Amino acid sequence: MDHDQKWAVIAEQRRALADILSAIDAADWERPSLCTQWRVRDVAAHLALTPRSPGVLRILVAGLRARGDFDAVNRDLARTHAERPTDRLVADLRELADCRRKPAITTLDNLLFDTLVHVQDITVPLGVPAPMPLGPAREGAERVWRMGWPFWARRRLRGMRLIATDVDWSVGQGDEVRGAIQDLLLLLTGRTGTVLPRLSGPGTRRLAGSGNVPGGLA
Repeated sequence: MDHDQKWAVIAEQRRALADILSAIDAADWERPSLCTQWRVRDVAAHLALTPRSPGVLRILVAGLRARGDFDAVNRDLARTHAERPTDRLVADLRELADCRRKPAITTLDNLLFDTLVHVQDITVPLGVPAPMPLGPAREGAERVWRMGWPFWARRRLRGMRLIATDVDWSVGQGDEVRGAIQDLLLLLTGRTGTVLPRLSGPGTRRLAGSGNVPGGLA
């Protein structure tokens, strides 16, 4: 995928999420998301805030105050933005869907998978189908596999071979874990308990005792 294609996917995901959020009730906004310690409202606020993310200096200062816990910084920024009215969050997602501004401490490749995964963090608990586009999901899985912090996918999934059943993609060595690329991306980013029932292969027995990692920007 080229630069413009990645931004187009991000814009489409923002618009699709805005349509879904515009139809839910007040109780749904308060539901726990797939992200540990994040509500649906918080994840939506995070996605709406991304094009307006604070500059690197403010983020670094907040990181120092949080003693280097940037997951906490990210969560606190999202929770603060989540205090906005829900209709404003929906409007922000629509109005800024095509905005190509990104947080100073991330990359376009990270923003692509971050958006794909966080949309699922919201839609799965709501029971609303929102299939990931296959090509972008494959790109996201490849990126998460290569990186270290915060997911440490190669370390967590050592001794397993992940094989996508709907696109040509596989990584790792060992006991096979098979599933749709969307589910493998969620597995790589720590949403293990959510996707485990949809995965197959001998490696799933090893996954059964593992849990999630906190969500947020990578």
